Amino acid sequence: MESLRGGTHMTISKRNTSDRRSKASSHPGPFLSRHFSPERIFILSFAAIILLGGLVLWLPFSAASKPLSAVDALFTSASAVCVTGLAAIDLSQDLSTAGQVTTIVLFQVGGLGILTFSALFFVILGKGLASKERDIMQSAFLYAPRRDLATILKFVFLSTFLYEAAGTLLLWTRLLRDFPPGEALFHAVYLAISAFNNCGYTLFSDGLVAYQGDPIVNLTIMTLIVAGGIGFVVHYELHMRFFGKQRRLSVHTKVVLFATGILIIGGAVLFFVFENQRVLKDLPWQNRVLASLFQSITPRTAGFSTVDIGLLANETILLMITLMFIGASPGSTGGGVKTTSASLLLLIMWSRLRGREDVNVFNRTIPRELLQRTISIILAATLSICFIMSILLLTADHGGAPAESRHRFVEYVFETTSAFATVGLSMNLTPSLNTPQKLAIILMMFAGRVGPLTLAFSLARMVTKKSFTYAEEGVMVG
Repeated sequence: MESLRGGTHMTISKRNTSDRRSKASSHPGPFLSRHFSPERIFILSFAAIILLGGLVLWLPFSAASKPLSAVDALFTSASAVCVTGLAAIDLSQDLSTAGQVTTIVLFQVGGLGILTFSALFFVILGKGLASKERDIMQSAFLYAPRRDLATILKFVFLSTFLYEAAGTLLLWTRLLRDFPPGEALFHAVYLAISAFNNCGYTLFSDGLVAYQGDPIVNLTIMTLIVAGGIGFVVHYELHMRFFGKQRRLSVHTKVVLFATGILIIGGAVLFFVFENQRVLKDLPWQNRVLASLFQSITPRTAGFSTVDIGLLANETILLMITLMFIGASPGSTGGGVKTTSASLLLLIMWSRLRGREDVNVFNRTIPRELLQRTISIILAATLSICFIMSILLLTADHGGAPAESRHRFVEYVFETTSAFATVGLSMNLTPSLNTPQKLAIILMMFAGRVGPLTLAFSLARMVTKKSFTYAEEGVMVG
């Protein structure tokens, strides 16, 4: 009898356990937890805001005259949210004031990320961050987990506001000479937010060519681009170091500052050498120096230009493609494979040439897992560019002999790299893209904005389980 009761008790217990599992599996919480990882949430947040922005821009009130086509509205939204700056339309002529304000909101939200705004909202309310939100914020702004994430998050928004406000004030005082006060203020706000978020959108049809030699406009825009492109954690560490709250700068900050300085100075010198007897030939010396410095900074994900990119020499185009591919720094509003990835790749090559297995920099050894991740990011970026560029070539409107359209190849390489690195520079090709090509560029901009960062985060969280290994056998390389 006791055994029967015991068996009955065990049966009921198993049944209850099964029921609980069934209820748990039907509950949305575990399902969302399994299928919506931080990486997917990050990607879906950008996709959602792009679609919403495209819908708003497609509505009649966003257009100056006739409504935008669905493809152009989606392209403009994707370019703004991904802080790219490629434009298939003339923003000053084709968009109404409401449409232009919409683009401001889109590249401000796209620069910082929609999840960053929601995370700050919870921090202000004192509710703290959930584990997934904390993971996403750390992957977006930090090189390593830190306990003061909420403080850094507040610093991100405060520094963004201060930079954009200061930039707006400086630009407004200059633009008052050319526009009425209200219009000058709108242009100043638009340029400042666009520059800090490394977007490159402007309401001037000729870009910033009209202000090519203006020191106030050039220096303000360049400062905002660099400030938005070095990464918020670098700003935070410099702030803490300046006020004596941090003893030393991290290796990350040192690499970012060193690489940024080398790229800016080296790019400016090379641009001046390549174009001094071409595009810069008939310009005053002040314009030559400012244009060279500006074109060294803007390819690293900003997209503004003070010269006609379509008139540059081939060697200059190669220089700008290289700068675009490298891009800005991690944890910033910019794109590209990042300055740290390019620096680590060079350090890997240098260490191998010297016969060393480890990579050392600033008296520290870089973890090998991080070096493998760097190579993976650069390889993934290269393959992505090749894939999208192949789509552009295959869907091109072919006309004439291949030799006559050979220049298109360079233009497609430039356009695709610009889209991946979220730069926005173009050899005057964007408006002439057909619908399949625009869709391919949208995909490239989206992948460039979320791809490398998400890939790095995914690899950082990857746990390798080794149950056994096979016998080693080499292959010839190199």
